[in-house]
Amino acid sequence: MQENTESPQQLLPPEDIFTQRMNKMQELHKEGIAPFGQRFDGAVSTTAARNSFQPDASEQKEICIAGRMTSCRLMGKSIFADIRDSSGRLQIYVQKNELGDERFNLFKRFDLGDILGVRGALFITKTGELTLKIHDFTLLSKSMRPLPEKWHGLTDIEQRYRQRYLDLIVNEDSRAVFQKRFAIIREIRKFLEAKGFLEVETPMLQPIPGGAAANPFKTFYEALNSTMYMRIAPELYLKRLLVGGFEKVYELNRNFRNEGMSRRHNPEFTMMELYQAYGDCQTMMDLVEELITTVAGNVLSTLEIKHPGDKLINLARPWRRVSYRELILEKAGADWYDASHEERQRRAREMGVHVDPAWPDLLITHEIYEKLIEHTLIQPTFVTRLPAELVPLAKACADDPSCVDVFELEINGQELAPGYSELNDPIEQRRRFEEQARRDGKTGEGSIDEDFLIAMEHGMPPAGGMGIGIDRLVMMLTGSESIRDVVLFPQLRQKSAAPSA
Repeated sequence: MQENTESPQQLLPPEDIFTQRMNKMQELHKEGIAPFGQRFDGAVSTTAARNSFQPDASEQKEICIAGRMTSCRLMGKSIFADIRDSSGRLQIYVQKNELGDERFNLFKRFDLGDILGVRGALFITKTGELTLKIHDFTLLSKSMRPLPEKWHGLTDIEQRYRQRYLDLIVNEDSRAVFQKRFAIIREIRKFLEAKGFLEVETPMLQPIPGGAAANPFKTFYEALNSTMYMRIAPELYLKRLLVGGFEKVYELNRNFRNEGMSRRHNPEFTMMELYQAYGDCQTMMDLVEELITTVAGNVLSTLEIKHPGDKLINLARPWRRVSYRELILEKAGADWYDASHEERQRRAREMGVHVDPAWPDLLITHEIYEKLIEHTLIQPTFVTRLPAELVPLAKACADDPSCVDVFELEINGQELAPGYSELNDPIEQRRRFEEQARRDGKTGEGSIDEDFLIAMEHGMPPAGGMGIGIDRLVMMLTGSESIRDVVLFPQLRQKSAAPSA
């Protein structure tokens, strides 16, 4: 049943509604009715309530539910209202003859947004809607502020992110996205546990930020009198666990990078990193392909994901595998790697790519990949054999040491997961760390993680490793176009003041 009356409160300014509800709360106190109730036992979810209905039974057993009242229709001596909880919505029927004058009039004083506990029996209305005819009710929490207007909801996109609780109350699509996010993470854990992986935890505060090339958040540890960094990746600690004898490990947790925000980047993000001793890049490609298709099948019951603009992503296996070099030659010309430095600069500019005159050939080539190629890879694609300089923690390809045995999994035009044959030669690892430190202008104590190198010198097994950006994976699987739509509380510029009463 659709709402057929509009609450008079919805026509008042918010500050007047707050004052009006404050007065109601004080009146309830005076009457001995607690506006912010206590424990409410025995409630089942609205979904469980629906499933308990027995259409052929002569009498339905009493059940109780608890949730927020999101609509209310007064019809003389009867009231129809909707109660919503985390699982869905159920209509309730309040009848004056059932409750008596005093209790019926009390219910009439409740507002949209109030949280109620109700008890009653299910029946089917004349319009065919399953409804709970209530015998008793309890006010569990008085809502002091109005919900967003039903038909227009939260039209301000930033308000949806700042006041996510309101977005979740009024926006069924938003609530469904987060329910899928939770299910996706749950399925990832189930999949990996079945494969024999152990979930571990490693430090988020680190003395040396490592495992990726990114700008870290810096803080100061008073007890140790030392500068510390929020981790940019858990990689170097997870590899220490490989040295220690844990052969299949993963961590699903937060990373922090003090960099820009965009529809695909949040400075605080969820990453899953995984390492398997005695595996390699090929092992990781097979694993992530199976993982994502399994999760999609179990959570979404489909491998075809619809995105805005009639875009359809098909996750059916096998996925395309193509080398970085092949993609560059397809876009920049078959003689790209034979061209002079000046010729590459000229061609890149003609293709519309900004090129800094000081850039080496490696950066020019990679800029072409990032600006002209990556966003075109909509269907699942493993981009393999990247230049060694771009991935200092990966093992070189056996047939060409200028490339490393890695992949970048691209779906919907963005990187979802990188994976490597991990470098386990401590001598070569030190050389690469030193070379990277020189390129980044970092020298002296603390520029290289010596403890990690010492761990490697004790012997790290050959291994495959990969990371999956969980936020981006959820974006892809739910058809969301912004990372803010899949992060409950995305980072936003702070407002100067809270809303006034």
